[in-house]
Amino acid sequence: MERPERTEVGFTTTDPLLSTGGDTPASATLAVVFSTLVAVSGSFVFGSAVGFSSPAQNGIIKDLDLSVAEYSVFGSIWTIGAMIGAVMSGKLADLFARRGAMGFSELFCLLGWLAIIFGKNALWLDIGRLLMGYGVGIISYVVPVYIAEITPKNLRGAFTTVNQLMICCGVSLMYVVGVIINWRLLAVIGAIPCIIQLLGLFFIPESPRWLAKAGQWKECEASLQRLRGKDANISEEAAEIKEYTETLQKLSEAKLIDLFHKKYAHSLIVGVGLMVLQQFGGVNAIAYYASSIFESAGFSGRIGSIAMVVVQIPMQVLGVLLMDKSGRRPLLMVSAAGTCLGCFLLGSSFLLQDLQLWKSSPFLALVGILVFTGSFSLGMGGIPWVIMSEIFPINVKGLAGSLVTVINWFGSWIVSYSFNFLMLWSSEGTFFIFSAVCGVTVMFVAKLVPETKGRTLEEIQSSFT
Repeated sequence: MERPERTEVGFTTTDPLLSTGGDTPASATLAVVFSTLVAVSGSFVFGSAVGFSSPAQNGIIKDLDLSVAEYSVFGSIWTIGAMIGAVMSGKLADLFARRGAMGFSELFCLLGWLAIIFGKNALWLDIGRLLMGYGVGIISYVVPVYIAEITPKNLRGAFTTVNQLMICCGVSLMYVVGVIINWRLLAVIGAIPCIIQLLGLFFIPESPRWLAKAGQWKECEASLQRLRGKDANISEEAAEIKEYTETLQKLSEAKLIDLFHKKYAHSLIVGVGLMVLQQFGGVNAIAYYASSIFESAGFSGRIGSIAMVVVQIPMQVLGVLLMDKSGRRPLLMVSAAGTCLGCFLLGSSFLLQDLQLWKSSPFLALVGILVFTGSFSLGMGGIPWVIMSEIFPINVKGLAGSLVTVINWFGSWIVSYSFNFLMLWSSEGTFFIFSAVCGVTVMFVAKLVPETKGRTLEEIQSSFT
């Protein structure tokens, strides 16, 4: 197909940090960096919501005279909200555009935080947590998709992984600050990123790929020019987006049953498989119950939790730096192998403790959890979301993304709910099961997950069909 002549678009508010053109790898412009920072403010909200319940537990129970059962409802009800939000996330992102969906989700998160800040009883706290979960369920899908759709192909992996980095930062901030301040003030801190994103959304461009899907070609080119810089040659990228979108528009509107068509089978298996393996590898069991795991193994829960934070963020930063250098596949396999080793060491520590064969088994538990946490942060935490945002064609991305996100949240609920029962059955057996799942993940990636580094979204999606 003959490429159309470049359309000159003068609308831009930023210049590129480094000039681009032709086949030269694109550099990050101020527009891309700022748009990404605004988007991942939502990821920070996500992390803050995850990290809030643990440091706030004692204060809330004391101030509102809640039972442990009532607080357990407060801590877990947000997962239900997140699943509801995830079901609707793809449709909302297609209907209201990516920016609109982010703004919509943040309104619910903000209302949720306000209900917690001013709540006087368990009901208001539960309503707030449910609203927050609904907003986070939408955020967990739309943020990585938006970032993937605005960034150049050579930077897409690193920028999309910042989503997971900011989730880690949100969790860590809540853990650290929550030790020294009142839980209501902690909720105020959690609400601040909601306001930042709501205001920032007025100053960032819409996804050019969503605009193309909506038939807004002039706006698509204007958005792309703004993102790539006023002096960048966008003709080739714009033509590729237009050609691919026009091809997809010839197809009928996708329905849920269409996802199970043969041509989408590979991408669906990869997307769903990575999310299932991520969750059943034990991440949320360790994240939610780290203190009790440490104490069960005979180690200080407070020291162990701080050590996890110290390891987690640097490894997440390393993963961001390596994403577009090493590629997705190698980083995923190394990360999954590390989580396999971490769970094996943790299971071994409980086995040695039960058999009373080694007095230093608590130290082995610490090493196991730190190896798992560091390895997970390196790749398994963020890369499944990166790949999810890359592999589905635009005509089914909303439906497929919603399905994958719901499965992720459902897996999170299953693991977090069943973990205590599994530990009563067998502590070592629980972590040996997690280790086996992580080992299967290495083989799954090696056999089925393609490398997407350095390829446009259109090239990736075409290779799956």
